[in-house]
Amino acid sequence: MRKIITLILFLSIFSGLAQTKKLDSLTIQLAFEEQDSLKVETSLKLIEELYKIESYDRALKYIIETEKLSTSLNYKKGIAEVTYLKALLYAQKNDYINAVAGYTKAKSLFYELNDTLGVATVNNSIGLIEIKRGNYAKGLQYSLAAIEELEKRHLKDELRLAYSNLAKAYYNIKAYDKSIEFNLKALDVQEQLNDVAGINASNSLLAELYSIKKEHRKAIEYYEKVLAETDSDSIRGRIFPKLGGEYLKFNDYEKSGQYLVQGLNINRRSKDEAGLLTALNNLGDLNLQQNRLILAERQLLEAGQLAKRLENSDELLRHYKLMKALDSTRRKFDRAFVWQREYYNLKNNLNNTNVDFDTDSEVLPKLELDPDFDAQTEIQSSSATLEDNTENQEGLGKFRLIFYGLLAALAIVSTFLILIYLKRNNNIKYTQELEEKNIKIELQNEAFLEQTKHLENVNNVKDKLFSIISHDLKDSLSSINGFIDLLRDGSLSREEFDNLIPELSENANNASLLLFNLLNWSKSQMQSLEPKPTLFDVQEVFEEKVKLIENRMENKGITLIDHSLRDFAYADRSMFEIVVQNLLANALKFCKNGDTITISNHISNGSCIISIADTGVGISKQNIEKLFKNSTFTTVGTDNEKGTGLGLSICKELIELNHGKIWVESTINVGSTFYVQLPKSRPD
Repeated sequence: MRKIITLILFLSIFSGLAQTKKLDSLTIQLAFEEQDSLKVETSLKLIEELYKIESYDRALKYIIETEKLSTSLNYKKGIAEVTYLKALLYAQKNDYINAVAGYTKAKSLFYELNDTLGVATVNNSIGLIEIKRGNYAKGLQYSLAAIEELEKRHLKDELRLAYSNLAKAYYNIKAYDKSIEFNLKALDVQEQLNDVAGINASNSLLAELYSIKKEHRKAIEYYEKVLAETDSDSIRGRIFPKLGGEYLKFNDYEKSGQYLVQGLNINRRSKDEAGLLTALNNLGDLNLQQNRLILAERQLLEAGQLAKRLENSDELLRHYKLMKALDSTRRKFDRAFVWQREYYNLKNNLNNTNVDFDTDSEVLPKLELDPDFDAQTEIQSSSATLEDNTENQEGLGKFRLIFYGLLAALAIVSTFLILIYLKRNNNIKYTQELEEKNIKIELQNEAFLEQTKHLENVNNVKDKLFSIISHDLKDSLSSINGFIDLLRDGSLSREEFDNLIPELSENANNASLLLFNLLNWSKSQMQSLEPKPTLFDVQEVFEEKVKLIENRMENKGITLIDHSLRDFAYADRSMFEIVVQNLLANALKFCKNGDTITISNHISNGSCIISIADTGVGISKQNIEKLFKNSTFTTVGTDNEKGTGLGLSICKELIELNHGKIWVESTINVGSTFYVQLPKSRPD
């Protein structure tokens, strides 16, 4: 795969250099061209090359000059070509009206020149713009009209576009067999042109089509072809959930589970909600079939929320159907009935609002077409217009007097209508002003409530923070006082005192650090609890915090492995120091003699990831769910150390204030790893 990627990059660079040389050659040729008609031809070639490299601004300059020159020479071929290229530019800028007007004018000129290729090219472009706007039936008519001439001339680039457009159009009007036919044709041309992106798109659409037709083996074959040709997480995140769903059709739970879990993880990581929705619905179905009902319910409920937020009706329908099956399995038939009612309500709404083309119905648009359909339509329309005009002339004399009478009456009625309209406008304007004032008041009230809630949360965080600091400060000072009492009473020998000095020093350092943090918070952040982010070196913080627990690790027989690297994060350093100190203290608390604590950091997706791992007692799944809650959940350490139970909840709040995330992975009797993700630069 690496060799293929290298080859593609090499060919891209080589192609780019060749393109630049061709542009330079055409520009020089244009400058020295003497005959005006040849200047037009050269300029048209130059414009086409500029289109290929998407240099539309430069292309527009040449289009304007070429149009002037062609018009002054009355050079119809040049006028037709430049009109078409100008319409292409409008289409690129999504100016539908000017694009279609330009295409129509260009096609009329090509008809006059008897240029069948020009007509076919224009029809293909109209088909593309209509399909892009969702006018699938109309778009496929134009694309079909272009096919015969393009195939006759073996124009692969144009055929690739035409076949793809027809495949999409037939897919959207549910003519699935026709869509498959043109997808296969598009795929053949794309493989000849080595169009990797086009191949992936065609394979993906073919897989979906075969899935709709319940030919699941073929769907799997095409999905796996897409995976074999890409390393892109975005594509894999879209394909994995669908591929897992296909294996689920064959009750291949192992493969289905592997693909669905991979798809779930990729989409969660990339925050692709559409892919995540498909993965959750399919995982819910998988776990339902394997009777893992609690897990299935959790995944399906999350899928339902996503489907409603994304307004994805197909996945929401599937969600309702699976929830009905889940509650039926649990024998909760009253809830199952509710889900069934939601399912049929949504399905009926969709049937009423969507135009649904049935491939067996007589209303399906004409799928085969004479390439001159638009010209014939114009001729028929013109004939009908002439007949209507003749009849109108015969009746005009009879109604001339009536017309003048009606005209006078219309003038009087129009005056009244104008007065009514003006009055109505004034009323509407007054109503709009009242509505705007009401909206402003509502927004102000919402802002006030949000600010009140924010202040309450800030006060809660402050209370928790001081609870942690005061608890740790009390322990450190109590320990120091105990040493002083023993020394004062003469209960310690000189040798015993020397042995206790490191521990005394550590407690003094802890107390000093806690006081320092407390003073910092009270002086600079207690007013709003807003983070003061700066760039700081993560490794420096690790070094400072490790020094504070070195003696305690040594006394407990725990080894520290330092894999930290010099790297910068963008956050409030004081907040981050509190988080690291808490995580190191927790790791030490739940390790026993012979265990290790490993600290490390790395870069992922533009973020700084910090991890603190230990080989201690680990955390059960039930307790993991309680760790970051706003509660005082705590357990004793391996040496009966106690805690406040607030450390991890305040850590979570501090990290989230800095636009970060914190999470844990743990296995009982194996150990735990806490991860912290922080931005490396100011978030947008």
